[in-house]
Amino acid sequence: MKKVLLTLVIAVLLLSGFAGVKSAEPLFVSNSTTTNQEDPVNEIIVGYKENTDVAVLSKQVEKTTGAKLSRKGLKNFAVFKLPQGKAADVVMNQLKNDPNVEYVEPNYIAHAFDVPNDTFFNPYQWNFYDYGMTSNGYVSNYGIQAVSAWNITKGAGVKVAIIDTGVAYENYGAYTKAPDLANTLFDTANAYDFVNNDTHANDDNSHGTHVAGTIAQSTNNGMGAAGIAYQATILPIKVLDSEGSGTYDAIANGIIWAADKGARVINMSLGGSSGSTTLQNAIQYAYNKGVVIVCASGNDRRSTVSYPAAYTQCIAVGSTRFDGTRARYSNYGSALDIVAPGGDTSVDQNHDGYGDGILQQTFAEGSPTDFAYYFFQGTSMASPHVAGVAALVLSAHPTYTNEQVRTALQSTAKDLGTAGWDKYYGYGLVNAYAAVNWTP
Repeated sequence: MKKVLLTLVIAVLLLSGFAGVKSAEPLFVSNSTTTNQEDPVNEIIVGYKENTDVAVLSKQVEKTTGAKLSRKGLKNFAVFKLPQGKAADVVMNQLKNDPNVEYVEPNYIAHAFDVPNDTFFNPYQWNFYDYGMTSNGYVSNYGIQAVSAWNITKGAGVKVAIIDTGVAYENYGAYTKAPDLANTLFDTANAYDFVNNDTHANDDNSHGTHVAGTIAQSTNNGMGAAGIAYQATILPIKVLDSEGSGTYDAIANGIIWAADKGARVINMSLGGSSGSTTLQNAIQYAYNKGVVIVCASGNDRRSTVSYPAAYTQCIAVGSTRFDGTRARYSNYGSALDIVAPGGDTSVDQNHDGYGDGILQQTFAEGSPTDFAYYFFQGTSMASPHVAGVAALVLSAHPTYTNEQVRTALQSTAKDLGTAGWDKYYGYGLVNAYAAVNWTP
């Protein structure tokens, strides 16, 4: 019997192999805080050297700078309100050479972590959580730390191409825009369908819409699920048909199209068992244009990674579960780069009554206007986690090259399995917060 929670429906889409090419298969309030240095600075903190008279020195600061003492700290520091029309750096420069001053700095503002108000975020989207956050009372330290990363960036200014079965991004003919993509940004002018050779990359399978949700589901809209880089722009490119299959030439064309239309990140939650010169040339073309190319490793339980993920220019993504272990279906091997939550609907490790899949909005297969929230599993679900984090990194650091983004992702990943890189987990579990803070 199918379990339903409002419009929450459990579903599993796991294809055991890639025949030709197929698609691979709430609110939490934290006590933690973060600073937002974009807030206007109205105060400065002056730290005095040990064994000095804070009261006397504070009067001198007022006289020298025109700032007014607001309050004294419990140790050797005091807070001053800036004089009207005088910038913080001007006042701080006046004090930096004072022999009695140990340091002077802006009094930044801290905020509670920016968690979304999407109704299914807690407990169902454990895959986005920070370490230590609870899902239905159970802690998983194997989310991607998106909550912390959102206080730095939400993906604005980055275009992500989703090369897949299409996306429910528009109202056109028999197709309807997904309600929980209403606030998501789309590059509609450059969307393209290489299956039907037209400019409407609508999803007639459901897979691509689910993938799009992981990357950029409309977030903080008081409904449904959240997305990782929810201020990014999605470029829908359809290369797989209603059965989830497509030819290598369509995929190659999609890759080239994405690179030419300004995508900074490409996600491909698809794969085949064989390599192809045409496919590899397209990958090289996009890579040479600076695109970060993220691909699913495959769901065959094999010790080899599928194509195009196996190409060195791509970031090959395997799949993990709620408890951080490798999902049983996830391909592994020498070409694997990193892992991300892909779910395992055969277990319920947070005891919420549903298998531990990845929850996003999509539609029932064959009914592109019948939307609900589905748990899917697979490396198809893991790959857009990494693509979304890549978008966050590029939003925070627009000048980074694709190789710098790769390094940011791999060098900050949470090590799993054998220490260092290993064939089951690559460099480890993607960590959004650490990746956006990485510097060369």
